[in-house]
Amino acid sequence: MLDAPLDTLYTWAALSVAATVLVGAVAGLPTTPAPDASGVADAVDAVAVAEYDATAEHELDADAIRLGSHRIGLRNDGGAAHAAFVFGPVTPATPDSRLGSVAAGASPSAVFDSPAAFAAAAETARDRNASWRPASEPLVVRHVIWEGTDVTVVSA
Repeated sequence: MLDAPLDTLYTWAALSVAATVLVGAVAGLPTTPAPDASGVADAVDAVAVAEYDATAEHELDADAIRLGSHRIGLRNDGGAAHAAFVFGPVTPATPDSRLGSVAAGASPSAVFDSPAAFAAAAETARDRNASWRPASEPLVVRHVIWEGTDVTVVSA
């Protein structure tokens, strides 16, 4: 009388399959949280709302960034996160551009010939379509007022 009923074998097989599926599902979950896009947007807004020249730097916990004049998107192994800027539009720039130099601390008068040229470069940058690109450097935000040209440059 040491034999197990036939349906016990099926029960154990079903439990084994269910446990294997559960372990596989848990192993497939991301181990990294999605980036904090709203925290980055808050840092940009804090600089953009300033009534004077201001600068901030924010470390990114993302592998890729999509920076537009009204929104930011961050992506890493944990997923993607997006947030909108409340005080915008901002002027997106890459670190290797002339606007990126201004965000990094260069005087606009040292980079551009006139406030009109600075305003035109900012307008062109705001009109560009945002695309995903590597986020290899911290995000730098600088609010600059130069002879009536009021620009918030965001470089990443």
